Amino acid sequence: MTMPSWQDENLGTMKRAALWLVTVVGEDNTFTKEDVKNAFPGISQADRRVRDLRDYGWQIATHREDALLGQHEQRFVAQGQPVWEPGKATKDSSSSITDTQRRKVLTADGNRCRSCGITPGQVYADSFETAQIDIARRKVKLPNGTTSVQHVAECNRCRVGGRSLEADLGAVLEGVSKLGGLQLQTLTDWVAADEREFSAVERLWADFRTLPAEAREEVRAVLGLPPV
Repeated sequence: MTMPSWQDENLGTMKRAALWLVTVVGEDNTFTKEDVKNAFPGISQADRRVRDLRDYGWQIATHREDALLGQHEQRFVAQGQPVWEPGKATKDSSSSITDTQRRKVLTADGNRCRSCGITPGQVYADSFETAQIDIARRKVKLPNGTTSVQHVAECNRCRVGGRSLEADLGAVLEGVSKLGGLQLQTLTDWVAADEREFSAVERLWADFRTLPAEAREEVRAVLGLPPV
């Protein structure tokens, strides 16, 4: 089917916006609200129609999901349903979540990012940027080999890097079954508290990993290790 022109005013604004993103902006490129306004002059809700495309599987990131974007920038990440085609403007129910579902997920996940543990409003260690927590969709490989898409709380930074991740529940359960004694009890305590207390040695190791090569050599010297 030939793709219609995004300038065809007989199409609805959302369909025109989708075509504009595909043919003018292009995947993985950025645009602003001002760009949308200039592309659709006189249409007061054009920017909202762009946002509506998310309900049809379109991936459009803001600075909340992509730390590289400015306050007023958006990135066209990936095309969803070709809404300009007959019968295609049907919402993907799996891509939408109600406010009640959102609150339930946030509560179940302790209102923190399940990937890095940061909480809403907390400042990232390497910047002055504060974290925002939203709901992401994570593919989970089940023990029977099938894949389920489940909701998880994740911060704006981790959502960017975790879009293609797939969790393996079967591997985790198999790993648990192989533990015994102190290791099993330690894991049980961590899971019960939904938190892990790092030892002083583990914290030092994490800090060491962040040091530049020159600084790491000083630590190696103190430990009596030869230079790398």
